[in-house]
Amino acid sequence: MQSQHPGSSGKSLAADSPLAGVTLPAAPAPAAGAALSLEAAALLPLIDAAVLEELEDELAGSGLAQRFARDYAAMWDLRLARLGTAVDSQDEASALDAVISLKISSAMVGGLRLARLAELLEGLIRQGDFVRGQAMMAGVAQDGARTVSELQSTYILEKG
Repeated sequence: MQSQHPGSSGKSLAADSPLAGVTLPAAPAPAAGAALSLEAAALLPLIDAAVLEELEDELAGSGLAQRFARDYAAMWDLRLARLGTAVDSQDEASALDAVISLKISSAMVGGLRLARLAELLEGLIRQGDFVRGQAMMAGVAQDGARTVSELQSTYILEKG
């Protein structure tokens, strides 16, 4: 990926990232790593078309990849609401179920940035750090909506 040391770039989150405005509350020493991870996540593409092409190839062009992408987009609001409710109520089991589902499905449609954010959120949930998890939800919501929008405009409408 990048050869530069993450701490030496002097750059903050990508300007177009909704996480640029998200400030995580102070936490013990591992928080510095989390901030760098958020910065690295912001540099990932919303959608990696190669992932969708590979899925199409694996499914022999049967149209299942397009259907999966459409279903992913259609389920976004429900998936986000389920995750947000679980994080807000600090329900670890439900939050883990929702965030892992988001992570895996996002990766399958090429949503690299959102998959990485879900992975970071999963770590916070596993640590029981719901305060920082709640702070991340606004960025997850915004990047998720942008991921769905890009998926629709660059893949679903194009292939559908």
